[in-house]
Amino acid sequence: MSKIIVRGGNILKGEVNISAAKNSVLPIIAGCILSDDKCIIDQAPMLEDVFVISDVLRSVCAEIDVNRKDSRIIIDSTAIKDCEPAGELVRKMRGSFLLMGPMISRFGRFKLSLPGGCNIGTRPIDLHLKGFSALGAEVNVGHGYVEAYAKKLIGSKIYLDFPSVGATENIMMAAVMAEGETIIENAAAEPEIEDLAKFLNSMGANIIGAGSGTIRIIGVKSLRGTTHRPIYDRIEAGTFMIAAAITRSRIKINGVNEEHLKPVIAKLTEAGVFIKIEGDTMVVDGTGDLKPIDIKTMPYPGFPTDMQSQIAGLLSTVHGTSIITETIFENRFMHAAEMKRMGANIKIDGRSAVIEGVNKLTGAEVRATDLRAGAALILCGLAAEGETQVTDIYHVDRGYVDIEKKFQGLDADIERVNV
Repeated sequence: MSKIIVRGGNILKGEVNISAAKNSVLPIIAGCILSDDKCIIDQAPMLEDVFVISDVLRSVCAEIDVNRKDSRIIIDSTAIKDCEPAGELVRKMRGSFLLMGPMISRFGRFKLSLPGGCNIGTRPIDLHLKGFSALGAEVNVGHGYVEAYAKKLIGSKIYLDFPSVGATENIMMAAVMAEGETIIENAAAEPEIEDLAKFLNSMGANIIGAGSGTIRIIGVKSLRGTTHRPIYDRIEAGTFMIAAAITRSRIKINGVNEEHLKPVIAKLTEAGVFIKIEGDTMVVDGTGDLKPIDIKTMPYPGFPTDMQSQIAGLLSTVHGTSIITETIFENRFMHAAEMKRMGANIKIDGRSAVIEGVNKLTGAEVRATDLRAGAALILCGLAAEGETQVTDIYHVDRGYVDIEKKFQGLDADIERVNV
């Protein structure tokens, strides 16, 4: 076990390089199952979730070479002969459910232990399963497993009750080799969906409209191997944008896509942060007077739920009253109790958090209750007076590559220690 110790008060300066997106690379790794050729993922983020999903694929006899030095993953799914991944691995990470779509597509079956993940809400997989059923699969859930069988998948029109990212990805991957045309309506429009479609199309799939609310998939007979580089991680970029603001600093961030970050840029600009973008480089200046704002998380292109806890930390340091309304997950304010230990004034009322800015945060021992909460607590520690110790840091390692080293490169007083 390890924890991160932050000694707050330093002004950040310099530049930081953003890694490839965790939420993009996981479905891409799963999508490699669809071909019996080798697939190569370049500049892959070396994250705990990447290592876990790689082990999940190995448990069904895929050959995977994860080269940490070169940030390259080579996946050969030729030898897959089991459609029941190891349950103890699946339960480690909710992203394991992304194997369902590729497996039902290529092999006509799967059996998966119900997956785990961050405890931020129920996040049911019923939309995924309804999609598989609409394509002609027989789906059964019970005794801690979900199973599906299909002699042949047939294209269908599928309407999602909610624009679920995972359901959109799974149904896309299930439909790429189905007979005929599949239309997904009210599909998720996140950049990671578009990136997955680009990857699948480079394998020979025929996907049109990814990144919009309606996606059309024309089934093909087979897919080939390919090489792909995932998009930059917009959530990591947003986290470092808030790091500049919460420490009232000016930093340069390399590896950004302005289009993907529009809602975060808009809200930070509204709060008084100065942001300048040239190509894939951004300068964030948080040295001006900041003011409170109201935020509501929404599916893309709305404000991302994965940035909610980080901006809550920032608003805790801004004088005045801010209100954050969480519409995606019902249990995503667990960070509030930990921030209160640092002196934040946050009141939870149902799905809203009312934040009164305080003069200063103070260091404390706090616990990362989930991935993004852990990052938010590190941000609070950067701005706090004294020392902050963030425990259960394994959550953060699921989504941020060498987070303490990147902050050290910005002159933060931060270190990882083993306990």
